[in-house]
Amino acid sequence: MEISIPSRYSIGWFSTGQDKAARDLLEDVYKNIINNSRCAPKGIPTIRISYVFCNREEGEGEESDRFIALVKGLGIPIISFSSWGFKSDMRRLGRHDHKILKKWRREYDREVVKRLNYDVDLILLVGYMLIVGDEMCKRYDMINLHPSAPNGPAGTWQEVIWRLIEERKDETGVMMHLVTEELDKGPPISYCTFPIKDDPFDRLWKRVEERLKSQSLQEVIKEDGETNSLFNAIRQQGVIREPLLIIYTLKGITEGKIRIKDKKVVDERGSYINGLCLNREIESYLSITS
Repeated sequence: MEISIPSRYSIGWFSTGQDKAARDLLEDVYKNIINNSRCAPKGIPTIRISYVFCNREEGEGEESDRFIALVKGLGIPIISFSSWGFKSDMRRLGRHDHKILKKWRREYDREVVKRLNYDVDLILLVGYMLIVGDEMCKRYDMINLHPSAPNGPAGTWQEVIWRLIEERKDETGVMMHLVTEELDKGPPISYCTFPIKDDPFDRLWKRVEERLKSQSLQEVIKEDGETNSLFNAIRQQGVIREPLLIIYTLKGITEGKIRIKDKKVVDERGSYINGLCLNREIESYLSITS
């Protein structure tokens, strides 16, 4: 079956902009794909970020203010609508009542939709710290960047890494998955994996294992936080792959190798797949640029 490759492809980008990583990802993808730099994979069509949506407004936080300033500096339209300020009493009650929280999400999402006056081919969630409600999931094709391999831990990247350490995992990865109401459980679109045992991780695991003879993991987490050497080593391997995963995923989608059909993921033949493995492309790129 012949796949029609668009000459132009537009995306929306959702992010809370809560840390430097959110800025770095946007800037990396923008420079390497939108500007067609020498680092970009060959054969990808012209891609445009039509807008960036942020669920923070200026003045709500230093990090999100930096993110919004970056978006403006790149010349991308920014849509900001505070989730903190939207029906805050209902949101607080929702922490203890799932039905109220689901209602709040639906009402917040409806207000977001009113502000999205752009037609795009796909929406990317990259560091977007809200769970998207049912109506928005059905309305748009949305994919989320998640810092673990398929069937890996859910949650923030910090929660994922500590769970990997707790479970003594041999490998992890990064994936993009279809957005559903269930946190980080949508069908995988694409992924890559990498080992977190053997060199150079062995000595770092040994340090943690030695400490766990006399301390609980929770005590290690409380003492070290994000400064823990093993934690940082795992994080850095994910960080260098995240922008590449986004880039090669967009390439796969625009070439028809990955498609979203009726909220399922299929390949160019229309067969259902459990995500496209991009290890070869990403590791090849890293070996060339290292």
